Order: sequence, then structure tokens, then C-alpha cells
Amino acid sequence: MISIPSPPSPVVFEAGPLAVRYYGLFIALGIAVGTWLTSRELARRGYDGALALDSLFFIVPLGFIGARIYHVITDYHLYADDPFPGVFAVWNGGLGIYGAVAGGFLGVLLFSWFQGINPLTFADAAAPGLVLAQAIGRWGNYFNQELFGRPTDLPWGIRIDPENRPAEFAEAEAFHPTFFYESVWNLLVCLVLLWVARRFADRLKAGDVFLLYVSLYSVGRFFVETLRVDPAFIIGGTARGNLFVSSVLALGFALILLLRHSRPATRRRGARQ
Repeated sequence: MISIPSPPSPVVFEAGPLAVRYYGLFIALGIAVGTWLTSRELARRGYDGALALDSLFFIVPLGFIGARIYHVITDYHLYADDPFPGVFAVWNGGLGIYGAVAGGFLGVLLFSWFQGINPLTFADAAAPGLVLAQAIGRWGNYFNQELFGRPTDLPWGIRIDPENRPAEFAEAEAFHPTFFYESVWNLLVCLVLLWVARRFADRLKAGDVFLLYVSLYSVGRFFVETLRVDPAFIIGGTARGNLFVSSVLALGFALILLLRHSRPATRRRGARQ
């Protein structure tokens, strides 16, 4: 069967007790590229592009903490038997993007308050860079042999080592590369956000690009979740929790965006009735 092999090791290199992993490398690369794009978007909006780098001291720590908290809360069964130091072992994977967005947005609020700028405008400038960073960071899951989908015989299926396969798919060899599907979707979302920010610049309100980012990302995440077979928190005994979260956010943020632009324009005082 034609399929794509997974890497033999998640580690780039080791030097004594220090191990550099692909997972962390791709997250760092995503942050670097996302910051570069955010700086360009800030400059295009008339702000100092260096603010993107300064904001990392607020956004990255809070985003990282939020991502880990979301993962640990929603997948606590993975750590229930041995919570410490397992809940802190981020080098083994385990960061929830929705927690990262929530924590990162808190960082945006704090940084914007500190700098005296509109946090929604800053969030709009950061949204394309954020989703581009997600597209890059997803490749860390490839090297960890995680976040794959159901077995498949498609030629782009990913071969997974036996020790990383779910017990019910022990005999299967190739699986849907859902991390890749999500990465491609995130790249497309980035391009859409950049296009919308330019094409409709005169009609957008502060926060619109960020709202569109959450909605579009969640649409793609919903369909990816229908394929994934990795352990996940369950709602109602059968449904993957992230299916519920992504559907609520996709619809909710799209509705907010629609309502923001569906209100009739307010008549000027003294205008003829």
C-alpha cells in the first residue's frame, strides 16, 4: 500500500540531558513567522511594526498557559493516574489551540492597555499571523506521530508505528494525516484574512478580522475532528468535545460578525424624516 512514512524519532538532537524536539522547533518557527506577518499588518495599519515583537512577552506566556490548561482540563484522564509531573510535560505534546487563543487574547488585552491602543485593532492585525503560526506548528504533530485520523488506503495516508496506534486500530498501518489537513486549512484561512482585510478595509469594524479568523478556523477544525481518532474529551458519551466547541464558535462568531454589519445605519440628527 502506498503511504507516507512517519519520522523515526521526535527528537532533532540530544546533548546530555538537553533534547531538542521537532514539536518545540515548529512551534518556535510558527511564532517567529507569525510575529513577522503581524508586524507587517501593524505597519500597514499605521502602527509601529515593532509592537508585534514587544507583544510576545504578554501573548506567548499567557497563550502557552491557556493552551496547556485547556488540554489538561479536557484530557485529564491522560494524567489522572500520575498528574505530576505529567501535566507539565509539554515536550510530549498536549496544547489546546482554543486555550491558546483565549490566553493569547488576554495577553492582547493587557498589552494593548499598556500601550494605549485598541485591542480589537491589534487582534485584527495579529489574526493572519496567528493562523499562519498554527499552520506551521501543526507539523510538530507529524514528528510526534499524533493527531492523525481514521485508517485510510489513500496514497497520502501516514504510516504510524504500532506503539502509537489506538488499540482498536492495532492492525492498521496508514491513517488520515489530519494534522496536514488542518495545516492546509489554516494556510487558506490566513490568505482569506489578508484578502478581506485589504479588499473590505473601508467597511470593516475593529475586531471583524479576528471574529472571521475564529469562525473560519473552527469550521475547518469541525471537519478535521470528524476524522480524528486520538483520545479526546467526550460529551454525551459519544461526541468528541472539540466537535461541540468548534461548532459553537464557528456559528457564534459568524453570527456576531453578521449582526455587527446588519444594523441599519443611524440617521444623522436633523436629517429629513
